[in-house]
Amino acid sequence: MPTTEEQSVKTACWSCGSGLSAGAPFCDACGKVQNPAADVTYFYMFGLPRKLALDTAGLERAFYKLSRKLHPDVYARASEQEQQWSLEQTSLLNDAYRTLKNPITRTEYLLRLEGVEIDQDRSAENGAKKESRVPPDLLEEVFELNMQLEEMRMNQKTGEDDPQLRQDLERAKTQFEGQMADSDSQLQALWANWDAALDAQDEASQSGAKDTMVALLDRRRYVRNLVRDVNEALGA
Repeated sequence: MPTTEEQSVKTACWSCGSGLSAGAPFCDACGKVQNPAADVTYFYMFGLPRKLALDTAGLERAFYKLSRKLHPDVYARASEQEQQWSLEQTSLLNDAYRTLKNPITRTEYLLRLEGVEIDQDRSAENGAKKESRVPPDLLEEVFELNMQLEEMRMNQKTGEDDPQLRQDLERAKTQFEGQMADSDSQLQALWANWDAALDAQDEASQSGAKDTMVALLDRRRYVRNLVRDVNEALGA
């Protein structure tokens, strides 16, 4: 369910005057689309609590159901204001679905709702480059990888090919991809900790889960960027 704060804020439909929760995309009584609320959360749009272990199949079904109700074609003969609202609600719904269906962006989004500042450039899943601190346990591996990457770049400039070097980079890529998969598994375990702490209203456990998730996401981003660098060097 939505948070208590979201549930408690009520408003009225602009068309029929029926009561509805603030941020509701349309009126259940008359079906009219509503003006999008600036502070509505992605979880609230789908009637979900701020939990991380989501039923993604259920999320998809809810998305398509809401999409049909909010589609601009439904409001083709409505007022210009309603048409604009349907476009804005549809855009918001699409953003919410894209964010929540991806486990990494879902986690980052929840952390931002919880007041954790996440560097958008560093956290983006689009491969945006940004320098970050090397995890201590990866110092030796990263040093060796950087030497190999530099050698590969030099070979590319001179037109040379070193099959052994290419094989070493492929091996490193596989290793780092395995570390990313391990991070994802650890993250899912932390979801259970967060969700249980939320149900128990255990703020101390929630705080601990948040801190651990942030550290794990930082490490995952760094490793993901290493995989990106190897792919670039290999021309993948």
